[in-house]
Amino acid sequence: MKRRSFLAVLCTAAATPLAALAQRPTMPFIGFLSGGSPNERTHLVEAFRQGLKEAGYVDGKDVAIEYRWAEGHYERLTGLATELVNRQVAVIAATAGSQSALAAKAATSTIPIVFTGGGDPVQLGLVASLSRPGGNATGITNIGISLEAKRFEILRELLPKVSTIAFLVNPNNATAKSSVKEVSAAAAAAGKQLQVVNAAVESDLDPAFATIKRSRAGAVLVAQDALFVTRRDQLVALAGRHAIPAVYAFREFTTAGGLLSYGADLRDDYRQAGVYVGRILKGAKPADLPVLQSSKFELVLNLKTAKKLGLTISRDFLARVDAVIE
Repeated sequence: MKRRSFLAVLCTAAATPLAALAQRPTMPFIGFLSGGSPNERTHLVEAFRQGLKEAGYVDGKDVAIEYRWAEGHYERLTGLATELVNRQVAVIAATAGSQSALAAKAATSTIPIVFTGGGDPVQLGLVASLSRPGGNATGITNIGISLEAKRFEILRELLPKVSTIAFLVNPNNATAKSSVKEVSAAAAAAGKQLQVVNAAVESDLDPAFATIKRSRAGAVLVAQDALFVTRRDQLVALAGRHAIPAVYAFREFTTAGGLLSYGADLRDDYRQAGVYVGRILKGAKPADLPVLQSSKFELVLNLKTAKKLGLTISRDFLARVDAVIE
């Protein structure tokens, strides 16, 4: 009897920690799907984590993040999104362009999705409406298509004597056709010639700029695209080598030495995405969370690059610039 009592006590003691572990809540996993690459988005990931923190979640303590990076290769996104669905993540943050959101949406109709990027999410089929998304997706949009025409106007204002402007586009981007249509209309209205040049992969970039140079385009508008953001150092170097003034979508380009950028503050977009993910983890439904539009936009000029190109910047133009890099 004593031996049986001892074994019973021993079994109870051994089972108690296991029972306690079984009752411990499981840390939710967040899937982070990006069309970009990790080395050039460290500051954006940090902004996303800051948003999570504002919502009450600390990475590594309350949640764990599973990262998947397409590094500018859109064809990889479908497989990466499927990996996150199979991992049974609680939420997918689909970032760095509409392609990530479309891949996530195609991979699941049940797991909540929070997206960031340009383009009209209604037109792309991601949500029913901005105010009432109605499905498993919501997020933050910077309406990148309409901004392309705005960037064209800024470039035209900076270089009024330029008659031909090139438009560098990734044809694999879901918003490419709409972007070309909008910028073409802006060019026609301004009496300017527009040359559309395609670049779908890294190896297309050098030939694209050689084409732009041969055509004697006086400036280039670089479309908003995850591949171009990933390869921004290469693009800035090419523009400098060929001495072609260029306008880009984000501050990250001008920081890297690009001439001019106009677009949303990506850090704020990613922070808001983190907040939305946190709200969903607390029980909110994507269908009830309206799609937010970027609230911070900035016009950034690299004055050092302007001087290298021999450009004269008027006082009126400088007065409109939000930030000058010297």
